[in-house]
Amino acid sequence: MRTKITVVGAGNVGATVTQLIAYKELGDVVMVDIVEGLPQGKGLDLLEAGPVEGFDGQINGANSYDATAGSHIVVITAGIARKPGMSREDLLATNANIVRSVTEQVVKYSPDAYLVVVSNPLDAMVYLVKHVSGFPKHRVVGMAGVLDSTRFRTFIARELDVSVEDVQAFVLGGHGDSMVPLPRYSTVAGIPITHLLPKDTIDRLVQRTRDGGGEIVNLLKTGSAFYAPGSSVVQMVEAIVKDKKRVLPCAAYLEGEYGLKDIYFGVPVKLGAGGVEQVIEIELAAEERSAFVASAKEVRETIKQLKL
Repeated sequence: MRTKITVVGAGNVGATVTQLIAYKELGDVVMVDIVEGLPQGKGLDLLEAGPVEGFDGQINGANSYDATAGSHIVVITAGIARKPGMSREDLLATNANIVRSVTEQVVKYSPDAYLVVVSNPLDAMVYLVKHVSGFPKHRVVGMAGVLDSTRFRTFIARELDVSVEDVQAFVLGGHGDSMVPLPRYSTVAGIPITHLLPKDTIDRLVQRTRDGGGEIVNLLKTGSAFYAPGSSVVQMVEAIVKDKKRVLPCAAYLEGEYGLKDIYFGVPVKLGAGGVEQVIEIELAAEERSAFVASAKEVRETIKQLKL
């Protein structure tokens, strides 16, 4: 029996996640959306790509959660997208109501699922999902650091004119303007980029990484990024489905790690069949620690606005 995966939201991110899960044959997918015909149409369209792409998994669209019952993994992408000039925090009130409702339905039909949250503002939304679901911390995780890191990797590779495959990058902290890219832990074939690039260039790439989502929002004008976010989500789903034990930067619930408690925050974790199997603590220099603490303060302020 194939793994059953639900994707909540049939917008650009949800449809991209569904497509990549199907192409990688990670499981059968149910795509849920409130818009009648949208998940059914996109699901059928993707299913008909099967003979060309060579996948045999099922893709079903639905407007109710009945079809999602017994899902092993649920990816929550539901919510409105950012518009030009809109911060992730501006999305809070609207998306909190949407995500709360979605979580209640997911818990009802898939009480044993692992939840991967994508909705923005990410750190607050994944905290809300854990609160509403009552699930243990290892079964609720947020996608942020993987996306922020892959953006940083892209910019580093382009700057040095090297393959992205040889570039690793670490971005921790909140998913927003206060994120904390870590050049010391970012490498090209094992060589720290601090040995390969001058500080002013690194600072420029760090800032572009922080502005990465907004840069795309400003270019698109009527939407936000979805290809890279979709790929980032599926890397996490694959780690759980295949028990790959990947060490990835994700929004995880902290209970004392890094000196933080009762917060979802971007840190390196081991992701496998048990979900978040371990939070990995790394040493931070004074400047990195200062940025890390400032980012945590911003995330806490956003979480407070949920008034849970």
